[in-house]
Amino acid sequence: MSFKKNINVIKKNYSLGIIGGGQLALMLTEAAKKRDLEVCVQTKSCDDPAGSKADHVIEADPLKIRGNKSLINECEKIIFENEWIKIDKLNLIGNKDIFVPSLNAIKPLVDRFSQKRLIDRMNIPCPKWISIEDFKNLSDEEINNWTFPLMAKSNKGGYDGKGNRKIKTKEDLDSFLIENNSDEWLIEEWIEYEKELALVGSRDRTGKIRFFPIVETFQSNHVCDWVLAPGTNEYDLNLFAINIFSSIVNELNYVGVLAIEFFYGDNGLLINEIAPRTHNSAHFSIEACTSSQFDQYVCISSGIMPPEIKMNCEGAIMINLLGLKNNFPISMETRIKMLSEIEGSNIHCYGKSREILGRKMAHITFLLNGKKHSERYDEAQVLLTMVRDIWPSPNG
Repeated sequence: MSFKKNINVIKKNYSLGIIGGGQLALMLTEAAKKRDLEVCVQTKSCDDPAGSKADHVIEADPLKIRGNKSLINECEKIIFENEWIKIDKLNLIGNKDIFVPSLNAIKPLVDRFSQKRLIDRMNIPCPKWISIEDFKNLSDEEINNWTFPLMAKSNKGGYDGKGNRKIKTKEDLDSFLIENNSDEWLIEEWIEYEKELALVGSRDRTGKIRFFPIVETFQSNHVCDWVLAPGTNEYDLNLFAINIFSSIVNELNYVGVLAIEFFYGDNGLLINEIAPRTHNSAHFSIEACTSSQFDQYVCISSGIMPPEIKMNCEGAIMINLLGLKNNFPISMETRIKMLSEIEGSNIHCYGKSREILGRKMAHITFLLNGKKHSERYDEAQVLLTMVRDIWPSPNG
């Protein structure tokens, strides 16, 4: 384990510590710097995205307890880049009040099994699901209640299409069961939906909840391609999503930023997944809102009263820029330069050391002017085409 400090920073203690050093940690660090807060990051390499902006880097695996202890010794409050943490080990360190959200609040959300059980216990609509272990014990009659296709999901670590597999036939399922450890996967009914929506919000220490506009997310090969904000004008739909969000964070006494992904269609509004952190679907908030999702998390965790959240424009489109093949004819530097020349572009490069196929390398946001949802959607399509002509999606 090694340490890196910025040359001009000699202080020992830091306002915020972040477990993780990827692009979410980078944008959290940038938000903290705007609040004149000093940040320490625990990550595997000083070359990780947040390393270049942090005041202090503890170069250690975020899952290793030795690095966690060092981070706690350096920082007043600890926040999380993602939910891939070891709750039991962190509980052994002591000083549990240092974590935001609390370990008790985040514990039911760190894997899909515990998420699903929470949602079921609260009687919130979600796709029918079952662990593969329990699925194997079903009778033939019970198995017939499940129709193909099915969705298999890993219990932990799923993101950007990883940990999801479509099961099209009984033969697919049989092969899948042979190849995979049943304790690590669940089966979910296949949902035909009209839209995928996401809602990100924050809850502060007083229990006040603030919301970003619900957005529509557009996926390609299970990876978010682009996001339209706001995603819907339907009052009842917005209200239902807000009520679900509020019920969950209040039930958990959750403090921080949280995201919920939804399916919406003939079955109504169903929870797909919960992410106890900042989320790709709300990156647009950096330019389009009075306070970004990263600013909300930084303020809440450091004791600053978070600002109210309002859109400062009619709408926004955020487009993910994923890594392309090595032989792509235009270099990443040239692509970034070409995109920057599009009027109204706001580009966020993550500073990753290598462009790898499918890896999130950057995102770009444009503010929209249309008063109506249909006008903003049409405007977004024009901008999406311009961006994809320069930087196509590797997912087609």
